[in-house]
Formats: sequence, structure tokens, C-alpha cells
Amino acid sequence: MQKHRIAVVSPTIDKCHGTERRVAECVSRLSADDEVHVYSKRVDDIELAAIHWHRIPDIPGPYLLRYLWWLAANHLWRRWDSSFRGLKYDLVYSPGINCIDADVVTVHVLFSEYRRWVGDELRFAKNPVRSWPRLIHRRLCHALITALERRIYSRPSLTLGAVSKQVAENLRHHFGRTAPVRIVYQGTDFDVFNPEARCQRRLEIRRQLGLTAGDFALLLIGNDWKTKGLRCLLEAISELSGLRLRLLVVGTDDRRPFEVLAEHLGIAGRVQFLNPSKDVIGFYAAADAYVGPSLHDSFAMPPSEAMACGLPVITSSANGGSEMITDQEDGLILQDPKDSHALAQLIKLLYHDCDLRRRLGENALRTARGYTWERNAHELRELFQEVLNRKGTEKAEKVKHWKLESKN
Repeated sequence: MQKHRIAVVSPTIDKCHGTERRVAECVSRLSADDEVHVYSKRVDDIELAAIHWHRIPDIPGPYLLRYLWWLAANHLWRRWDSSFRGLKYDLVYSPGINCIDADVVTVHVLFSEYRRWVGDELRFAKNPVRSWPRLIHRRLCHALITALERRIYSRPSLTLGAVSKQVAENLRHHFGRTAPVRIVYQGTDFDVFNPEARCQRRLEIRRQLGLTAGDFALLLIGNDWKTKGLRCLLEAISELSGLRLRLLVVGTDDRRPFEVLAEHLGIAGRVQFLNPSKDVIGFYAAADAYVGPSLHDSFAMPPSEAMACGLPVITSSANGGSEMITDQEDGLILQDPKDSHALAQLIKLLYHDCDLRRRLGENALRTARGYTWERNAHELRELFQEVLNRKGTEKAEKVKHWKLESKN
């Protein structure tokens, strides 16, 4: 099998965040068959001996400035390596908008769509004057990235992959993409997320969190809690005052607005806000069900991790990850992520029906096991091969044309 030289352009790589984790898992597997060169500011959680890391220095300052520097610097570094070190790449891969010359881009978050969702929140009239400098910065960042998306994603020669059908449809809607977009679903690390590990840690973690045997613990993991549907979840819990529910909310978002809401709804004592931890399995170990009523999500990772742990899951149809779930068979899908009453009924159903919880958990595990990181890397490698084949054909045609011209 021919070994190719591939450049991967990603600002950071680790196994603690969504997009970064997808890249880390991909790079670890691609390096077994190809020569992988990573252009990144930071690389964690992968074997550096298996790749060639070209470290791009970071700079201090606001995000917009750092992003512009990163965008320019990774091009300069690659141009230098090409001109003076003879590093010619067969293919350049980017997870998102990191360079303008990628051959393959996998789209994890589409800012043109995200901007549509949060646009109303960024209006000056809806924010206090003291927040306007930060607001201007965010609006400039969104404007720049969406402009780059229009330029890059509209390019017919670019090969695109998407983490869900939802993202693929948004690409068609915003940029008129008519060429097929390959769906490359994420995988799950079953060495970390599995029922055995969850059960082994369950009593210890629940004791640490002050959960009793009779408490039914719901779990929500992630940042941007408004988009994750936390308001709807809190309102749903307030409808179920007769049930012994506890909600564990894990993330680094601003807690205060949701603490105020929980107090207003009279459920402050039933909600715990927890800081993230690398020991993520501990949160799943404590939970009886995962609930993620996202208002908008390309593909939320926590529901699939919960499924791999054998937990029953409730997610919304607005989460691209719901595409891997069959409603009532291996999970429950909330059709309207703003319908707190419907969500309350789904939670109540799980609370009272232990047979349903067991069946959903067992089926969820079987479904999750069909989506491995090996499958993810294989599908991405197929995407790469399509581009490499096309490049090979184009090169052969150019050589043939050049020979004909020489004869004439």
C-alpha cells in the first residue's frame, strides 16, 4: 500500500474537547499507514513519536488577533517547509476553517448556521453598554469566519465531510453545495466508556456527590448551556416535584443565570453544577440517565458516550447525533427542544419504568458499538483516497497533454 504524506492543520489537538478529540483519534490511526505531519499550536494525548509535529507558536491577545495569526502562520510554516525542506504534501486536511488551501475539510461546526442561531443575542440593544466591547469582538469573529466559510466551502474542488446529515444539509443550504458530502460520524473510546467501568465507579462517585440510593440522577455535560437546552431541562424538572430527581450539570459556562432560574423554579437544592474533569467516566457512573435537549448541536459527544456506558439517553432532534438513535428503541428523542412539558414526560417515563431503562441502555450500547474510532478513521481515509485518486488522474492527464504538446 502506497504511503502518502499528509498535512493535518488544527490549532490544538487533545482528547478533552469535541473537535480536538476527533482529530486526535484520527491522527493516531492515520499515522499507522501514512506519513502524518501536524501543524498545530498544541498537541496532547497522542503519541508524538508516530507523527511529525510542526509547532506553530501562539501569541497573546484577543481571540480575533490570535486566530488571524494562526491562519497566517500555518500557511507560512508550510510554505517554508515546502520551499526549504522539500516537504511536498500529497494532501492537506483541516477540521474546519484553519487554512484556505485544504484538499479535504471535515465540518464539525458551521458558523454560518451558528451565527443564525445566536444572532439575536448579539444585538447591541439586548446587551448592557459595558458588554459592547466584548460584543463587538464576537461579532467581528463571527463575520470573519463566516466570510471564510463562504470562500472556502463554496469551492467546487474542495472535498467536504460532515459529522452529521444535519451539517451536510446546512452546507447545501448556505453554500449551494451540489456535490455529495460524506457523512463521517464520530466514534467512541470503548476502553474508557463502557458499562463495566461505569458500574465499578458508581457507588464511590455517588457517595462523593452526596447522592443517596433513592436519588435518580440526570446528567448534562457541555458548555454553552443555553444552546445545550439547560433552561428547558430545569423547567422540566420543576414540573416533577414529586420525584426524587437530582441534576448534575458539568461544564465551565456562567452558572449564575441558571442558578437564579433554578432558585426561581424552586429546584435549586436539586441541581449541582460541577467542574469538568478528565475523569469523565465518573460523571456517567453517577448518573441514571443522560438528558441533552440541545437547541442546536452538530453532533454532541456526551450522548454517544453515555450510550457506550449503557445509560438510557434523552436527546433532541436538533442534535445531529440523534441520527444514530431510533426513538423508543435505543434512546428517546425530544422532537421540540423547547417543549419542557414533553421533556418532563420523557423523564417521568424513565423514572418509573426500570425495564424501559434497562432495554434502552442495552440497545444503546449495541448501537454505540457500531460507531468506533476505527470506523471513523476508515471513512476519513476513504475520503482522502478519493482525493488522492482524483489528483493522480489529473496529474496523469497533464503529463499526457504535455507529451502530446511536445510531439506537436
